[in-house]
Amino acid sequence: MVKIVTIAGSDASGGAGLEADLKTFEEYGLYGMTAVTLIATMDPDNNWAHGVFPIDEKNLKAQLETVFKGVGATAAKSGMLGTFYAVELTREYISTYKIKNYVLDPVMVCKGSDEALNPELNQSIAGKLLPLAKVVTPNLFEAGQLSGIKEVSSIEQMKEAAKIIAEKGSANVFIKGGSKLPDATEAVDLLYDGNNFELIKKPLIKTNRTHGAGCTVSAAIASGLARGLSVYDAVVLAKKFISQSLEGNFALNEWVGPGNPAEWRKNNLFS
Repeated sequence: MVKIVTIAGSDASGGAGLEADLKTFEEYGLYGMTAVTLIATMDPDNNWAHGVFPIDEKNLKAQLETVFKGVGATAAKSGMLGTFYAVELTREYISTYKIKNYVLDPVMVCKGSDEALNPELNQSIAGKLLPLAKVVTPNLFEAGQLSGIKEVSSIEQMKEAAKIIAEKGSANVFIKGGSKLPDATEAVDLLYDGNNFELIKKPLIKTNRTHGAGCTVSAAIASGLARGLSVYDAVVLAKKFISQSLEGNFALNEWVGPGNPAEWRKNNLFS
């Protein structure tokens, strides 16, 4: 059994965060583990407003000890970290246990929130975790934050941002969310390996029920790496995975709707 861990926040509604990661790991036939960095909640009496409740440092360290020292992992993915100590502990365990298949999803906001997390925290993530990542998977907003480009709104700006981010340490940069480019007619994402650009395209799925999509595609890339795929093949397969998931989107409530990772089973790709 191939073991993989997500170091991420818990989404109490189940659509994103480590819940989305575990669903993805399961569909890839992997044994998923977690280290919970924070709990994100949503208030149904206040238009689904988000709350973020960090897990304390001692608790997080104990979880990481359980996973990395007690069990071991072939691959790891980190999502929303939320605190400086979560960033430092992630760096410590990924480097100490020499996790080569590490995917950094530099989550900076909860979907539905407007403000980025602490800018100094974002800098800490870039400085400490980018050099450890086999793949970093920012969306357009996060790519802008990591690269210093004010607004990433074209394929050329995606390429420019990817170059800057790669120079900060990550071996491969996958910028997701190209479906949100102005006048987008297809879902196009960008992979940069430090030398070459690859546009990864799929037909545009017109839906606003995308809760957890970013977490899911990053978890799928990590899962592909855990299964021994190359970065390119892991990204292409992840793109297929998220496209099928979004085709099965549904309304969770009046505010949000996620995709459905279980759509993958219909194709039995790992049977």
